[in-house]
Amino acid sequence: MYEKIKRRIRAADYLTVAELFLKSNFLLDRSLTFEDIKPRLLGHWGTCHGINVVYANLDFFFKNRPELQFILGPGHGFPALQANLFLDGALEKVDAKASRNLSGIEYICKNFSAPGGFPSHSSPLTPGVVTEGGELGYALGTAYGVSLGHPEKTVAVLLGDGEMETGTALASLNLSKLISGPRNGRILPILHLNEYKISGPTVLGRKSERELNEFVRGFGFSPLTISGDNPERFQFILEKSETLEHPFLILKTEKGATGPTELDGKKIAGNYLAHQIPLPNAKSSEAELKLLEEWLKSYKFEELYSEGKGFNL
Repeated sequence: MYEKIKRRIRAADYLTVAELFLKSNFLLDRSLTFEDIKPRLLGHWGTCHGINVVYANLDFFFKNRPELQFILGPGHGFPALQANLFLDGALEKVDAKASRNLSGIEYICKNFSAPGGFPSHSSPLTPGVVTEGGELGYALGTAYGVSLGHPEKTVAVLLGDGEMETGTALASLNLSKLISGPRNGRILPILHLNEYKISGPTVLGRKSERELNEFVRGFGFSPLTISGDNPERFQFILEKSETLEHPFLILKTEKGATGPTELDGKKIAGNYLAHQIPLPNAKSSEAELKLLEEWLKSYKFEELYSEGKGFNL
């Protein structure tokens, strides 16, 4: 059971990285060359593994339960969202070019952050997206709005720890005491605590576990912590959350987890340097190109997809 979730995360991680970097050689049929790399590298990696972990676990736990609605706060992690919508077949329903085969993989990767293609942030071009993904802070308030008058709904909302420093997000935490009861849906906030934002550490990332839990409790929520990306723990916490009136999940992962750990003597994964493009010179540096190839190969995508058999998830 848990292996299925891990495979889904690996597939989404691989596609996310391919979207950020590749314009060709999407299955690594040969060694990467500079010609395979996009001329301009634009996007955000640091939050993406966490998004993929959350999406895969929610998808598994709420399978065949149409009441779930997912809201993504850190919309700058769009390549992860697009990878998951592609794997779900949701993109193909609105864009036949996004078919779940090599042609579709080429389409979503080549056109990510490309002129006339897909933006680097979530946008209304994406199925289900109603705001531009760079506007951090509105996700939790939107989730409560979605729940109004819909008691059948469960609205899971992923929040970045940098996002939680915005006034809008902090004010929205009060909604747990203002909007609840049998006439409205259930809210499942998930804080992605990776401890860093674009240029430094986050405030919540520097709180002790006790301080963070008391902060959450002060707004009327019951904190539940998930350390790392172990699906067994995640599924256990999701099960436990169903017994609580106002659960609040805290997912702790490394910033840029599964990506490069060091470059030119500087720490990448687990640091703010993972926020955007961790290998900015992959188009011109042999060392960075090699790191990129090792990074992509670490997901063993050949076990998850083959052109003859399709996806094995």
